[in-house]
Amino acid sequence: MTTSWRSDPYTDALRTGRGPLFLRRHDGWLLPLEVERWCEAPDAADRSVLERCHGTVLDIGCGPGRLVAALAVEGRRALGIDISPEAVARTERLGGTALCRSVFDPLPAEGRWDTALLIDGNIGIGGDPAALLRRLRRVVSRSGLVLAECAPVDVDERCEVRVDDGRGGRGAPFSWARVGTRALSDHAARAGWRVVESWTAEGRPFLALAPQSPVAVRL
Repeated sequence: MTTSWRSDPYTDALRTGRGPLFLRRHDGWLLPLEVERWCEAPDAADRSVLERCHGTVLDIGCGPGRLVAALAVEGRRALGIDISPEAVARTERLGGTALCRSVFDPLPAEGRWDTALLIDGNIGIGGDPAALLRRLRRVVSRSGLVLAECAPVDVDERCEVRVDDGRGGRGAPFSWARVGTRALSDHAARAGWRVVESWTAEGRPFLALAPQSPVAVRL
């Protein structure tokens, strides 16, 4: 996974702030990635997420850092993590704090983060949403939240993809997942989370997840 996101198409897109950029499945299906939106200031949907953040915030797969930077401007304690050095560098140029690290690596303040963000499809990291959410049980505090963006369609898919610039440049293959609201609710329940809020902004659906009691976790 780390090698894939360090591929030239992704790095180049972040460096320029422009696409086109896609996730390409083995059968040729393409998922457009909204590089321009990621590199702009938070929009109304992003702000609906920022308004729900409380306490310390960990942005998982922070990309070019628009959310971390926006929180920093407000004087909030926020950290972005991303496996792309260019994403980390861009976040820092915006005034945010970021580390080049995977969510599955040891992280600062594990078990004490008040809010974790999985925005822009990052619930798909690692290709297994339930495993990712189980990992976050060890990262987020017992009173914390996960704010996750879902796919805007009813889908529950695990697949192998590559970053593709539409001009012949492709990265190495890695595992990814796409889940809609219903599927994410199911994965969350299996991983020890309960849905406490569901909302849609600018056509983008989100769920807020809070920890279940320990006995409710189904491994």
